Amino acid sequence: MLVFVRAPVAGRVKTRLAAAAGDQAALRIYRRLAEHTLAEVRALAADGVAVRVHYAPAEAGDAVRAWLGDGPLYLPQAEGDLGARMRDAFARAFEGGAERVVIVGSDLPEVSAALLRRAFDLLDAHPAVIGPARDGGYYLLGLRGMVDGPFEAMEWSTPHVLRTTLERLAAAGVAPALLEVLTDVDTVDDLPPGWLDPPSTAEGGCGV
Repeated sequence: MLVFVRAPVAGRVKTRLAAAAGDQAALRIYRRLAEHTLAEVRALAADGVAVRVHYAPAEAGDAVRAWLGDGPLYLPQAEGDLGARMRDAFARAFEGGAERVVIVGSDLPEVSAALLRRAFDLLDAHPAVIGPARDGGYYLLGLRGMVDGPFEAMEWSTPHVLRTTLERLAAAGVAPALLEVLTDVDTVDDLPPGWLDPPSTAEGGCGV
């Protein structure tokens, strides 16, 4: 199980959200999203699934580990665009002996351990699994073996990412299973109700 995160630094995370909500609000929301994702992923770790957190920037390892806690294997993301970094993470996992590898984003308020388990279960019968996002991209990709097509020369952060990925997988003879459509948070409009409200002093943390 692979999770991509960025070090929680104001002005460096959720920049499109920050343009409307401000850097501090965007940071608070990003931390909440990533902590929620890790909490759900940890439920799979309890089932024996190996968890790797790939962080950026490369020098942020200690800060990210202090934030998210022990348990996962922490690795720096590779250089390059998102496709190059994802390809490297998949390749390292398969080279390490994994037979099924799933990567999930860290900006999904609706993600659940049950959905992540279903992704792994679908890989028992399908060579790939994709979680479509409402913005035309995808929030999850699972593979049963290395496929280069989904990662190379992709126009990321466009409404065509999912369609292009499906076309490239089809060209490689890979027919993926599809999970339900979820919202990944990029802008204020993507937030669940109440998420922009400042936390109350009595509100508990959502750490993992």
